[in-house]
Amino acid sequence: MSQDEILIRAAEPDDVADLTEALNQPRAVWGTMQVPFTSVATRRERFQVTSAAQTMLVAVIGGKVIGSLGLNRLEGRRGHAGVIGMAVHDAYAGRGAGTALMAAAVDQADRWLGLRRLELFVWPDNTRAIALYERFGFEREGLYRGYAWRDGEYVDAISMARLRP
Repeated sequence: MSQDEILIRAAEPDDVADLTEALNQPRAVWGTMQVPFTSVATRRERFQVTSAAQTMLVAVIGGKVIGSLGLNRLEGRRGHAGVIGMAVHDAYAGRGAGTALMAAAVDQADRWLGLRRLELFVWPDNTRAIALYERFGFEREGLYRGYAWRDGEYVDAISMARLRP
């Protein structure tokens, strides 16, 4: 599938059902800080409390939302930085949606928000995501041991960041 067939746009309230389906997929849950079986109602509540410092993008194929990326601008003395989190529906992984979402987020951060630093966390065994982030200039900065509970055990996380020159 070419990236031309993937539409990237701002998330809208009507996207919550598709977002819930995508984020409840086993691989999507595995790769994020989400938990399985989150309801549409719960996600709708979360969606309503987003702030002006948050950019929520979605990837759409054939009218269906199949992925999302959140870019949260930090405040105060860290106002030059943003934190990224993203996920793609299991059935659409490897088709370019993650690349399209990341390209849009980096463009937004660089050209419109003036962010100097983008940060994210990734599980060390999520090699596909690490390769994507490295293609966009993210570098490994550290390892957080026992960072989070995932699938019955504590797992480490890699911190990665991209500094704009």
